[in-house]
Amino acid sequence: MSFRLAPRVALIAAVALTPLAADAQVDSLALRGRIARELFTFGDCGTPLCLDLTNAHGEHFIPSLASGNQAVIAFLTQSIGDATQRVPLSATSSGATFSVVGGVPVRTSISAGPIFGERTQTLGRGRFFVGASVTGIEFTSLNGVPLENLALTFAHSDEAPSDTLGNPVFENDLMALQLEMGVNVLVGTVAVTAGVTDFLDVGVAVPLVRTQVSGRSEAQFLPFGSSAIHRFGGTDIDPVLRATASMEGSASGIGDIAARAKLNLGQGTRMGAAVLAEVRLATGDEKDLLGTGAAQVRAMGLYSAQFGSFSPHANVGYIMRSSEEQNDALVISLAADNLLSEWATLAVGIESELQVGDNKFVLPSEIVLQDPFLRRIPATNVPNKSGDLLRASIGGKFTVRGGTVLVVNGLFPLREVGLQPDFVWTVGLDFPF
Repeated sequence: MSFRLAPRVALIAAVALTPLAADAQVDSLALRGRIARELFTFGDCGTPLCLDLTNAHGEHFIPSLASGNQAVIAFLTQSIGDATQRVPLSATSSGATFSVVGGVPVRTSISAGPIFGERTQTLGRGRFFVGASVTGIEFTSLNGVPLENLALTFAHSDEAPSDTLGNPVFENDLMALQLEMGVNVLVGTVAVTAGVTDFLDVGVAVPLVRTQVSGRSEAQFLPFGSSAIHRFGGTDIDPVLRATASMEGSASGIGDIAARAKLNLGQGTRMGAAVLAEVRLATGDEKDLLGTGAAQVRAMGLYSAQFGSFSPHANVGYIMRSSEEQNDALVISLAADNLLSEWATLAVGIESELQVGDNKFVLPSEIVLQDPFLRRIPATNVPNKSGDLLRASIGGKFTVRGGTVLVVNGLFPLREVGLQPDFVWTVGLDFPF
């Protein structure tokens, strides 16, 4: 089999790697650090939110960045890494599945199977499945707020002699920042599954990730009194109260690799049950937004039924994450595939990920100015939301020459939480052997 497999493996690698090879330039600084540094540094001071002034006020807004809206920046960059890990992997098998009865292979599935949901059928002893796919994502919102309209407000530090924010009066000055972001992720995945026995499959999925980030920020000082003590430049008489910054960068590399095993507990002609275990390793570079920097373990119970050419599937499981910034989650997925003809299968699905516990990552809510009168200013327009995800998919599998399966799928987020796109596309090739 190895000699026949080699040309196909080369083709698979080419399909997955070609979209990623165009970016050969390596950034001198990691993307996560560049976002925090370049979009929030104005003038020549060289430090985020440090004002290039000769007086003693140059660093008065840095504590606001460190204690408040740094959380928004961290949430944004963490969400990009999370999104790369949440790109759905293809099912562990595709095409026909078999078991050996009396030394003769007997087909156990009718259609080519679901695309992202899992079916209970295993490949069969000695059979292999190799797949390559490319997934493209253009993110458009963060917790429901458009990425082109993120707003942050930075407060002055509370200076001596008073411990009341707003006294002295220049502590009422605010810096309003408008942020436009563009985030695009392209993931090429190569997946291999082997049928160890008629009831056990093992496999691995290796994602190759390309992350592109661009941004533009515009900061505006809002002086409280008649003088502009805090400014980006100019003089007391002619102050510069507005400044802009921008950045653009990209990174490519291996994402979070997944190792999977599926055990069929029983398979009849009408229904079956199985369990699936998956470990995603922290192999993606967190600093370059290619992964989360943390491992996760997923355990799933699978149920499948067969009604003629129609096959529904139910998956229920739990995701345990090692990150202190990510919650564990309960996963419930419903999928179905229907054989439309000998060469075409329609596949649909809906997946929910229900957060366990309260948010580990809490965004700042408001700035409270106490003198000369009480004022409450929103720190950001990005709201706190639970991490409950809901998304639907629809696609098709088309068998072409030699048994190769062409896979086309579209995924639609149904809940605006975290970093979300409007649409996710996937194109791939499956090679069952």
